[in-house]
Amino acid sequence: MIIHIVRHAEAIERTPEIQEEHRFLTRRGRRRFRKAAKSLATLGISPDLILTSPLIRAVQTADILAEKLSYKRELIVATQLAPGFRPEALDELLGLYPQAGEVALVGHEPDLGLVTQALLGETDSLTLPKGGTVSFKRAADGTGDAHFLQMVTGGGRIVTSRGKAVDRLRQGG
Repeated sequence: MIIHIVRHAEAIERTPEIQEEHRFLTRRGRRRFRKAAKSLATLGISPDLILTSPLIRAVQTADILAEKLSYKRELIVATQLAPGFRPEALDELLGLYPQAGEVALVGHEPDLGLVTQALLGETDSLTLPKGGTVSFKRAADGTGDAHFLQMVTGGGRIVTSRGKAVDRLRQGG
């Protein structure tokens, strides 16, 4: 199974007037993520499923991803990917879709940094950049180690070196 961990793109700042779940992508966030998604398309990623957090900024990011990848299915809103998602929940979530060979998960920090840290077997905390993606290959049943494939930064730069990707993730992207 191939797993793409995607952090939502840049969203508007938190304010008392807008509830957290209603924060939406900025113009800059949409523009930058289109570049990142174009890089993902260049890499030939083709998910069977795109699962997204129900928060608006994640759904908007997933929608741009679907558009740039010419994804023809419906996005699946997975409430599990809302803030609070933990690495221990990954196998349970993926187990709901046993037929999927390639999945994109769109969500939030610090959750996705923790999932990425667990998949990489790192002890240092990692942070995905806004709009960034880290891709892995591992056994569909969750056994064995996950193998790093690539990282795409929030601006669309492709990083194929595991070491360079981990260094960037330690610095927050």
